[in-house]
Amino acid sequence: MDLNVLHPGLSVDATASELAGAPGVAPLARTAAPSRIVPVILSGGSGSRLWPLSRESLPKQFLALTSQRTMLQETVLRAQGCGPEGPDFAAPIIVCNQEHRFLAAAQLSELGIADRRILLEPIGRSSAPAICAAALLVAEEDPDALIWMKAADALVEDTPALHRLLRTGAEAARDGRIVTFGIRPTSAEAGYGYIEVGPPLDAAAGAHAITRFVEKPKADVAAGFVASGRYLWNSGMYLFTARGLLREMALHAPELLAHATEAIRLRRQDPDFIRLDEVSFTACPSLSLDHAVAEHTALGAVVPAELRWSDVGSWDALWQVGRKDAAGNAASGDALLVGSRDCYVRSEDGVVTAVVGLEDVVVVATGDAVLAVHRDQAQDVRRVVKRLKEMGRKQASQHSRCHRPWGYYETLSIEGRFQVKHIVVQPGQKLSLQKHFHRAEHWVVVQGSALVTRDAEEILLTENQAIHLPLGCVHRLSNPGRIPLAIIEVQLGAYLGEDDIVRLEDMFGRC
Repeated sequence: MDLNVLHPGLSVDATASELAGAPGVAPLARTAAPSRIVPVILSGGSGSRLWPLSRESLPKQFLALTSQRTMLQETVLRAQGCGPEGPDFAAPIIVCNQEHRFLAAAQLSELGIADRRILLEPIGRSSAPAICAAALLVAEEDPDALIWMKAADALVEDTPALHRLLRTGAEAARDGRIVTFGIRPTSAEAGYGYIEVGPPLDAAAGAHAITRFVEKPKADVAAGFVASGRYLWNSGMYLFTARGLLREMALHAPELLAHATEAIRLRRQDPDFIRLDEVSFTACPSLSLDHAVAEHTALGAVVPAELRWSDVGSWDALWQVGRKDAAGNAASGDALLVGSRDCYVRSEDGVVTAVVGLEDVVVVATGDAVLAVHRDQAQDVRRVVKRLKEMGRKQASQHSRCHRPWGYYETLSIEGRFQVKHIVVQPGQKLSLQKHFHRAEHWVVVQGSALVTRDAEEILLTENQAIHLPLGCVHRLSNPGRIPLAIIEVQLGAYLGEDDIVRLEDMFGRC
């Protein structure tokens, strides 16, 4: 495929034989050292192995699992200024599902990061289409810019070491190589992919050729890999130039590149988000970057890394990185352990969670679900999610607390013809101007002040005041105050579904 046709200004300037990655083969002409590294953070996963805390409506990258900040926030902060000896980072690009766009924007704003781009996927298509679209976006400004691809939901405890590794990997990436970072294994983890390390690359100190990738081997095979000393965990982090990745896409995934190019060409952009064209992006094959490019390229390279890294892909992984008591238990929230050892116990939403006389178990309690599983079977939690989806249970993907761009709501009670919700609106925010065909509503202010639009009226309510919204009236709730507004909403009607909302005006573009 001619890359010039897909993206003017880029070119494939070497044949496949010239791109051979074996030691001693001359590398591509080195690009001029770009001034900054562009972090591209992929934030599209669902984290089903961390159910019931992580669900499709609020996946693990938006949760605070290992610190006071969310996984996304911690990942973004690793790509900020890091002193005179560290890499110089450009503004990050966040790639996320369009359903999570307001969560991503809000969490970046909490960090004070206004200089960013949020690229929205209309549908999940794994990492290759996502990073391809981001690389095309970067290439419009600088085809030779270095791109650091990483997932939003991995833990790295040694950020200075990570930055040193980026400098090492940059040498190989500027030679046109597709560089990944392999973690030296500390145990035989069957839930990770593995990379077999080849000989050193002469032209890139610290980098090695890649012999092969192995996706999530069986436990005994993984144990053999670790014992051999030749294998690394596949971290899923990559470093390459925009030109280098797109050239390899043209060689190994031309159909994907063509559709991603069209999705970028037809994108829509507003002040907050870049929206990929839905038809073009949906046509992309659903492939990881490993399968689309890394397993096939002659220019692959791996940099061995010791980072105290974890993909936090299961409850057992969280136990491993968690702070433990003398009995080896890691607990958070309102948890009580008696006579138990090596357990992970997490209590959310104020649920008292007691574990007595157990060993090597995970117990996670939320407001609407409880999980109990042996740590050795933590990888199988996704089977629970699959079963719940087959049963049509909303707990498979939805939390009782639903986040919205203006705040959140949670259902307190629902039965027959009535539903009770707790609604919180952040200062300065407002819901859409809307009406309902099947329900009336009654609002009681329990904290803050509310400006209520009801047909032609505007009414200011304060704590302990209420208002009735009859069936069919046009209404809106706004918070004009400086503290969060909290109301109790009682819905009454024959149908209480969330799709009984007709939006007439909305500051978040949801009409």
